[in-house]
Amino acid sequence: MRSYLGQNFLINKIKIKEIVDVLELKAGDVVIEIGPGHGELTEELRLRNEKFKIIGIEKDKNLIKELKEKFSSDKNLEIIEGNILKILPNLIRNLKLKAISYKLIGNIPYYITGHLLRIIGELENKPELIVLTVQKEVAERICVKPPKMNLLAASVQFWAKPEIVGYIPKKDFNPVPDVDGAIIRLTTYDRRLTTNETEKYYKLIKILFKQPRKTIINNLIYGFQNLTKAEIIERLIKLKINPEARPQDLDVKNITDLSELIYQ
Repeated sequence: MRSYLGQNFLINKIKIKEIVDVLELKAGDVVIEIGPGHGELTEELRLRNEKFKIIGIEKDKNLIKELKEKFSSDKNLEIIEGNILKILPNLIRNLKLKAISYKLIGNIPYYITGHLLRIIGELENKPELIVLTVQKEVAERICVKPPKMNLLAASVQFWAKPEIVGYIPKKDFNPVPDVDGAIIRLTTYDRRLTTNETEKYYKLIKILFKQPRKTIINNLIYGFQNLTKAEIIERLIKLKINPEARPQDLDVKNITDLSELIYQ
């Protein structure tokens, strides 16, 4: 088992089917699978009738050998050795996926979730659809709305609409993890943001959620020492944001509008 890489293999075939169903496959799709492992999810992908390309990114050298032998006859399936956290941006460029759509799927090690989502969020050409198994509590944190917003939710919801489409009990994995899992679907927004817009948004959420129990005005006074309290309040009132509210009360639109106004 690949315990040293933090991987827990999903062994429930019904759940594997459910995950692939959520991907809404169609002919001509390009699917990148993160960590195929022994190929359980890969095999289910191959059983679908539509013709599409599968690219599996696997870190474990021993498993790569097994996968290549197992799927050697499939010309639409390619196994690439690498750490998804390091190679994904270059992979998208090298495969010329900048101009076409693709999908991302994976039963990922729970500990890479935040880092992986950050990398995806920074891609110039994001997947049109992402389906991942993640820790149940993390999936729920990603999907919250005001008044329960948090830094992770604000980061992800800026570029995608998240939805929990199912839960997976820990007994359905081998080795058994300490917590239950969830299947999360992320549908990316079809909009192009400038680097400047993106940078302003992410700078602001770091300031807002650095001390989430403090009021919005107190966090902004600390983070924008070049502005007076009166100037900050003026901007908040203009956007109909209560200065005494908490960051958790803001939605993505509130934060986006504020990032444009406060970085003038």
